[in-house]
Amino acid sequence: MYQNSCGAAAASAGGCIETDRDCHSLISKEPQVAAIEHDYSGFDIVKATQYGAFARVKELIDAGYNVNERDSETVTLLHWAAINNRKEIMAFFIDKGAEVDAVGGELNATPLHWATRQGHLEAIVILMNSGADPTLRDAEGCSCIHLASQFGHTALVAYFIARGVSPDLIDRGGMTPLMWSCWKVCNLDPTRLLLTLGASPNIPDHQGNTALHWAILARNTSAISLLIVQGKASLNASNRRGDTPLNMLQSQIGSTWVGTKVRDKIRDNIHASKSKAFLIKIIKDKRLKWWCMVGTPFLAFYLAGAILSTSLLVIIKFFFLVCLYIVIHYAGQILYDDRLMALLPVNIYLATKIWMYFTWLIYIMPFVGLNANIVFFSSSGMLWYFFLKSWLGDPGIIATSQQLRFRTIIELAEKGPSGFEPSNFCSACLVRRPLRSKHCSVCNHCVAKFDHHCPWVANCIGMKNHKYFIGFLATLVIMCIQLIIGAFKFWQNQEECRLSFITPNFWDTMSAIGQCDTWVAWVSANAFFHSIWVSMLLVCQLYQISCLGMTTNERMNRGRYSHFLSNVGKSPFSRGYLLNLAEFFECTCFGFFKLETKNWLSSYDLDKNVEHQPLIRHKDNYQYV
Repeated sequence: MYQNSCGAAAASAGGCIETDRDCHSLISKEPQVAAIEHDYSGFDIVKATQYGAFARVKELIDAGYNVNERDSETVTLLHWAAINNRKEIMAFFIDKGAEVDAVGGELNATPLHWATRQGHLEAIVILMNSGADPTLRDAEGCSCIHLASQFGHTALVAYFIARGVSPDLIDRGGMTPLMWSCWKVCNLDPTRLLLTLGASPNIPDHQGNTALHWAILARNTSAISLLIVQGKASLNASNRRGDTPLNMLQSQIGSTWVGTKVRDKIRDNIHASKSKAFLIKIIKDKRLKWWCMVGTPFLAFYLAGAILSTSLLVIIKFFFLVCLYIVIHYAGQILYDDRLMALLPVNIYLATKIWMYFTWLIYIMPFVGLNANIVFFSSSGMLWYFFLKSWLGDPGIIATSQQLRFRTIIELAEKGPSGFEPSNFCSACLVRRPLRSKHCSVCNHCVAKFDHHCPWVANCIGMKNHKYFIGFLATLVIMCIQLIIGAFKFWQNQEECRLSFITPNFWDTMSAIGQCDTWVAWVSANAFFHSIWVSMLLVCQLYQISCLGMTTNERMNRGRYSHFLSNVGKSPFSRGYLLNLAEFFECTCFGFFKLETKNWLSSYDLDKNVEHQPLIRHKDNYQYV
């Protein structure tokens, strides 16, 4: 009788399988051979069903064979058709009155159980549409969603939940699909998918173990991280033996399979439970930590400028600057977690710009004309507008809801397994992926026409805010250049600096500027540095938009997309320099002509005149850009 070899392998303690593809590589994999004619006339109906000989099957059924006839082990023909994914034969049997929930074999399983073990999505869709019950348990006490979770069949788990199966359904031992996934599957999915669809990480089984207990027992690093960092699993839930996840992880905190983020969470919980010291309470205060993160770049910028403005020897100034860096570095490690550190670049930007305003108002404004002040504040006002649009605006997030997720899953499932390829389906957001979209691991969203995630605006850059990001870069360069010009006017009006400008020695000039007013020199140096790298980024962005017709993600990963490969590495979306720019900035020349633009939120295929193949080389759902 049928015994799944993958099931035997997965049953070993702590054993994880990677994906349903790994399972398929071990069992029921049909060899790829050249199409030849076979003589099936001598096959009995079971063998004809297994080999997919539909004509022979039909011949025997029409001759009077009972479609619900069972063999010596109570297995029906529908079982054999389901395990071998013989879709046409399955539909024929069901049309002839086959019992879709027939129980048979050693495990007293239904055809749906057999198809689930093998990961045959098409067979499952046929059975479910014919009324098969996915909640029935086999002899081991598992329903179909538990089997799908054990073997890492993510698409099947999604389909069962979309068809109404509870993500918290328990088997005979009290284990949920999430527990099985954490115990048996080393990949992110289906654990991530189950959490996204509402599976509870804190339900205990009959022994009191939660999903996190099972993940720790399996040393499943990805599952542990997901449950603690994203799933909000309790570290203090005790099983019947009195073991908590915190105690189990604490004893293994030095092990390589315990991730960095998990270690941080463990230490936070240990401090929270043991420390009563006033200083520790301050350190763990989330609101205080947030304000410290906001204030640190402002304070660091000022202290660096203050140190440089002193009359100390250069080497002593350098020593104090190094000390300042060390103090801020180690204070940051104590105070800030990864979430707060992600805000550091945007806070550095804000601190730099605020001190530039301060310098302009206090030092430079009296020495420049009215027109220069108007231009400076007008352009900086535009800068704030573009910055806020880039920072707080919607980059083009693919919106979804639970109902829409379920509908999408069902629609893609009925198209076959290819519907759940990473090129078509995001297993994190559970949405169908539009063309040119990408999942951002930082924001945890799929973004239409994704360009990159910019830490300086703490947001993704995509379809809806890309043009504002270009405006942000351009106005930032203008502001920096204006401040540098204003600083030179300030120095020209200082007696101790004026004569230094006529000397041909560059370093004498720089020394005189520093002695004239070190703070202005410090701020100007920052403005000069920003103007250089922001200008380079602006030129690169405009080149990609106008000349290449690509996003940053597409340019860096064009080898992953077949529509770029089939177009000799060129973008199939490019329409020429001028049209690319006009389309990007939505120029209509005051309504004299109308551009034909695509809505990248809902564009799933290339134009008909462009050759299109599925995306390839999808090692993962995202890369860092």
